[in-house]
Amino acid sequence: MNAERFIEKQTAEIRAEVGADRAINALSGGVDSSVVTALAHRALGRRLRSIFVDTGLMRAGEPEFVVGAFRRLRIPVECIDARAEFLGALRGLTDPEAKRRAITDTFYRGVFSRLVRESDAKVLFHGTILTDIEETVAGIKRQHNILAQVGIDPQKAYGYRVLEPLRTLRKDGVRKVASALGLPDSLARRIPFPGPALAARIVGEVTEDELAIVRAATAVVEEELAASRAFQYLAVLLKDRATGIRDGRREFGRIVVVRSIRSRDARTATAMRVPWKTLDRICARITAIPGVNRCLYDLTPKPPATVEYI
Repeated sequence: MNAERFIEKQTAEIRAEVGADRAINALSGGVDSSVVTALAHRALGRRLRSIFVDTGLMRAGEPEFVVGAFRRLRIPVECIDARAEFLGALRGLTDPEAKRRAITDTFYRGVFSRLVRESDAKVLFHGTILTDIEETVAGIKRQHNILAQVGIDPQKAYGYRVLEPLRTLRKDGVRKVASALGLPDSLARRIPFPGPALAARIVGEVTEDELAIVRAATAVVEEELAASRAFQYLAVLLKDRATGIRDGRREFGRIVVVRSIRSRDARTATAMRVPWKTLDRICARITAIPGVNRCLYDLTPKPPATVEYI
């Protein structure tokens, strides 16, 4: 793929699709949405309103990191606080697909439908890639940003059109485009992160307590494995509990699973052979999180597993 030619073609298509209208861009901070933000900004300039939605499901410091990174690129990004809205929509839900549907509906019918009306925008951009479409259509798991491909007409359902400039690319192609656009490595080489954010890494109901645990575990894993050259690494909080010992007393505590994989485009993956000393250090740090007394390392390839748990 010629990244420069792709950028030129998509910039022209964006201008033709949007015309004289205004558009809104959904920025999550991952490489896919970052590339769409840069592409749409190049095509539309001030007619693009880029928004980062703080869902309450993000990693520690994520809103500040994303807004700051784009400020340095001279691309303005607004941060919208929708934490109460998303956590309310997830309350009581344990089924993985029900959780994904709740996030999709809150995102498109709630937050962005309101923002589109306020902005008088006709178009919403987001960073759907080919792997997202394939996994959703195949019934493996529904990606939160898949609409038309599963029969949802966003114009009828939400009142606006959705444009997906990256829908023909896989992750490796997106990274090439990111570099060609001049995005820093902190964005262009960022490890994949799911659209439902940490809700995809909690088996069972998403609550403030569960989020605090998985957020702390995620910070440990990302710090310890940053130099590993893995395609992706993550921490997952299981619903089950295990008996342990804390301060000489029995504790029925939480279980965190660490996953680190090698892959080219997320269609297949194998577990990274992480050095024992690193795993031992990760385990010690994660089991120091209050309430967690077990840390496991996932050796399962894809297939039969998916990369994420939810």
